[in-house]
Amino acid sequence: MTSGRIEELKKRRQREFKRKKNQIKYAVFCIIVAIIIYAFFLIHNVNYSILWLIGLLLGFVLQRSRFCFTASFRDPIMVGSTSLFKAVVVAFMISTVGFAIVQYNFIQGVQNISLNDIPGQIHPVGIHTALGAILFGIGMVVSGGCASGTLMRIGEGFLLQIVVLIGFIVGVLMGARHFEFWDKFIISQASTVYIPNYTGLPMATIIQVVVLILLYLLADWYDKKNSMMSM
Repeated sequence: MTSGRIEELKKRRQREFKRKKNQIKYAVFCIIVAIIIYAFFLIHNVNYSILWLIGLLLGFVLQRSRFCFTASFRDPIMVGSTSLFKAVVVAFMISTVGFAIVQYNFIQGVQNISLNDIPGQIHPVGIHTALGAILFGIGMVVSGGCASGTLMRIGEGFLLQIVVLIGFIVGVLMGARHFEFWDKFIISQASTVYIPNYTGLPMATIIQVVVLILLYLLADWYDKKNSMMSM
């Protein structure tokens, strides 16, 4: 099923449902609360007020774009659409270049720099990474959303996602409680791979961007192929 077909079905279903009650009063209430929280942060901590605004803007963009990591990896398999997957790949391209600039400016002219000092999340990669990815992948498909998607849907009124959020909180607390054990016996034993150590930062950036471009082209071909098959 193509992305166009999906949108057509959505519009048809929306026409079938009765018109919802006016929710302007709820929107006004939420806006007032957001302004009050912003004013409180502005008085007590300017940094928090900036983060609050960024969070509101990110939430708005996520809600309007329907951007979701779960859907980006689920839709190509379930419905054959790669539009969200391509959006994620483009986001990775932008972040790759952005982080490369930040890291290059940081390490420029610095001698004997440690990986722990370089900006970014550079951690050991091993079996724990694969197991965590599998568990999280299964969980986000079953629950119907990733972290950002869950928060977005709670804001839209999907009460079932509150159960998912509770699961997130429980999982995070359990992970924090037992992290020392896993770090001692598994994580700390794995190797930390920082490709710029072998190729240099500019070449590593180019290689990663090229790989992402190839993934984008492959996803675009897959999307067009499914569109032609459904015609």
